[in-house]
Amino acid sequence: MSGRLLRWVCTGTAVGALLTATPPAHAAPGPDDTGERPVSELLTDLQDLYQKAEEATEKYNATEEKLKEQRTEVTRLNRDLTKARTSVHDSRGDAGRFARQQYQGTGTSQFSPYVRLLLARNPQQALDQGHVIGRVAAERAAAVRRLAGGEKKAAGLAATAQRALATQVALAARQKKARDTVQAQLKEVEELLASLSPEQLAELAKAEESGTAEAQRKFLESGALSGPSAATPSRKGNSALDYAVRQIGKPYEWGAEGPETYDCSGLTSEAWAAAGKEIPRTSQEQWAELPHVPLRELRPGDLIVYFPKATHVAMYLGDGMIVQAPRPGSKVKVSPIASNPVLGAVRPDPGSKAMRDYTPPKLPKGATAGDDTGYSPVSEAR
Repeated sequence: MSGRLLRWVCTGTAVGALLTATPPAHAAPGPDDTGERPVSELLTDLQDLYQKAEEATEKYNATEEKLKEQRTEVTRLNRDLTKARTSVHDSRGDAGRFARQQYQGTGTSQFSPYVRLLLARNPQQALDQGHVIGRVAAERAAAVRRLAGGEKKAAGLAATAQRALATQVALAARQKKARDTVQAQLKEVEELLASLSPEQLAELAKAEESGTAEAQRKFLESGALSGPSAATPSRKGNSALDYAVRQIGKPYEWGAEGPETYDCSGLTSEAWAAAGKEIPRTSQEQWAELPHVPLRELRPGDLIVYFPKATHVAMYLGDGMIVQAPRPGSKVKVSPIASNPVLGAVRPDPGSKAMRDYTPPKLPKGATAGDDTGYSPVSEAR
């Protein structure tokens, strides 16, 4: 298995028209099991494997984000704990100094303020020394409060930092488990593809291309998109789309957020970040946290989310097309909106006005080239 295959994430899946039925449970077939199997069955098997990999990679991406946040929190807590312990050390020094003053020397000049007050010969001197005593007492009391408060704060921070570290360790273990699951699922994909002949791979690509065209025709005829050619993006949506278009041709890599490689949600999240709008990292979080928008109201820059579990995401380009990082073996490209089963759409900047002076981005040569499956590149990497 290639090193790149082990890093693929948020994989796209095969065309919706051939994949609407729930795939049967199965094991990846060996070389002797595929000779008589129909292409549609092989395509369904492959889709099932990719779907399982997608679910695992979404868990990996989500855990990776939580782990990043937890590492930041642990660093912050450790920094605060160091400051608190330094403050306790200083407070202990002040308390020690006051204790020494209270019990210092035997000479009159070395007596504590309390003793000097008792020895005073006139009221004014007593009054003056009383002020001194008051100040000293106040400082002593403040030092004790600082010491007690500092020790309590340091103890609390130490306990919180310990819990945060334990959470980080648990997240790291969960991340490793998710990564291993992704690798296992993608290994099954590779084994299935490795078992196919060049003729079968070609048939799969042709079946997917035909199925995508049919799914796109039905999707558009359904009226799901009422008038995409008339829609224009917001300013930020335009910036996000420009960013995504500039990434066309760059390889898909799971867990990648650019600038040289991307996974599906890595592309969409980085595109909107470049436009000045931070959005969640994973496709599932984008679907759950961003405002939904009806497909009839789509405008360029909106995000199209796919599959029942929201395991794939792309950016709407307009005219029924999307920009996406499809899945293993593929590159960022332009595809039909119905290349995968559409779950719905979300808008990262709801309430923003559409542009009046919009000019669609110029697509690079070969923007639609290549299928959305990754079959050929994967097979060539065997």
